[in-house]
Amino acid sequence: GAFAQELIHRQIRRLGKLQAEVLADRDPEPLHQLRVSLRRLRTALLQFGPAVELPESVSERRIAAVARRTSLCRDLDVLQHRMRNQLLPRLPDEEKRSLEGAMKRLARDRAQAFGGLVEALHSSRYLKLLERLHKWQKRPRFTPLGERPLQPWLADWQAPFTAGLFLHPGWSVTDPAAEALHGLRKRIKMARYCLENLEPWCDASLLAWIEDLRQAQDHLGELHDLQILNRTLKDSGNHRKRKDLPVLHAELEVQQLQHWLRWHELSQRLLADSNRSSIQRQLLQLGRNADPLVT
Repeated sequence: GAFAQELIHRQIRRLGKLQAEVLADRDPEPLHQLRVSLRRLRTALLQFGPAVELPESVSERRIAAVARRTSLCRDLDVLQHRMRNQLLPRLPDEEKRSLEGAMKRLARDRAQAFGGLVEALHSSRYLKLLERLHKWQKRPRFTPLGERPLQPWLADWQAPFTAGLFLHPGWSVTDPAAEALHGLRKRIKMARYCLENLEPWCDASLLAWIEDLRQAQDHLGELHDLQILNRTLKDSGNHRKRKDLPVLHAELEVQQLQHWLRWHELSQRLLADSNRSSIQRQLLQLGRNADPLVT
């Protein structure tokens, strides 16, 4: 319980520090960090929920509602960055002019999404949720399980989030645009965040596996972003896009192929029998063969 309390406290503190910078909207990085903190807070509440007694109004689902507002705004930031910094500089002037409408639409969508984000961060529901978590931290309540020592239960705290990870259908798809890859990315992200919460007890092999999960998440995220960008271009009115924007779509195909090949190479290594067997043994032995860095 005390360990869970510290994880929650760490993210609540970061959310408070980031709020003003996000609302100032001068740099996209604070919004990215806020999004990550909300996700890590959600993970801590999900993972260690059986150890803590939180106020009834505090729930992972309420945090998820705010996180969705940050996700939309952040996704548009990523699309704008990719267009402005990675794609437009490589295009001929004619294609740049053809994309002016799409860029304006992205800007409008982003402004609208940011308005929704401001509303969410100022909402009484979100502010009360943070206030109640602050009060709980001053006088935390733990369940009987939360009063137990953490180390003998480490395998149990990670098991719900890593079990069945390799059974996800996304591992076997052959289409880089398959929706199953987006679902797999979410599963990988949850497993990674869960294990990062337990990093003080992870040995070198598990730490390396966590890094592999991060890279897998990155490659799948890039593929997903490219799908969103293609959809945005289609919706912007470029109905003859392949004819009118040949250089752009050639570049998008190159980027998709690069990330797909990197993902395929990494996924085959992760799926190898020897790798899976080793990781499963390490997860079951978590904390038994190493002294923790924290208590």
